[in-house]
Amino acid sequence: MSTVLKVNPNQPSSHAIYRAVDVIRAGGLVAYPTDTVYGLGTNALDAQAVRKIFTVKRRPLDQPLPVAVSGRMMAEDVAYVDEGAIRLMDLFWPGALTLVLLKKPRLPLVVTGGHAGVGVRAPNHQVSLALIASAQAPLIATSANVHGSPPCVDAQGVLNNFDGEVDLILDGGTCNAAVSTVLDLTGDSPVLLRQGLVTRKRIEDALSVLK
Repeated sequence: MSTVLKVNPNQPSSHAIYRAVDVIRAGGLVAYPTDTVYGLGTNALDAQAVRKIFTVKRRPLDQPLPVAVSGRMMAEDVAYVDEGAIRLMDLFWPGALTLVLLKKPRLPLVVTGGHAGVGVRAPNHQVSLALIASAQAPLIATSANVHGSPPCVDAQGVLNNFDGEVDLILDGGTCNAAVSTVLDLTGDSPVLLRQGLVTRKRIEDALSVLK
């Protein structure tokens, strides 16, 4: 059975965070609340642990996984960051904007499904940020759901779907079920792949070119 620990979403206890970090460092899987939905996470730099995410989600290996970072500095550890990306990070991070950037070699190729780009964002949620900071590593931040099914917005939903497959579930209450905006910056000009909480207008105000 998966272990469930209740956490204060605004001020998570160090005990719960350390328990989760121990799981991550051992190559295990943790489900945790974000500012959108519950995520399934592990160390994004641990290729073997990342493959477990694909297995429990029943997700095809050619489908990339998003990565959660603490901010710009950690993003630069796993991806190439240009001036446009920096401007957007300064304006919208932490928040619901995922930036698709060209990956750096240290990020395992399994994370991106064999693609050149990786989606990164800093979630605006204290549990997520505390987990990333304590682990001192970027985390996989894919939605907690079986591939093709709706994402889980509470810990019970995660337990119903993944009991025994996820090592630890941090129960931070119900998430708001929002989606992040996804902006691809890997080409000659930015391309909006999905509009979520951060609107096209706000991005257009920040950047001079947007497709």
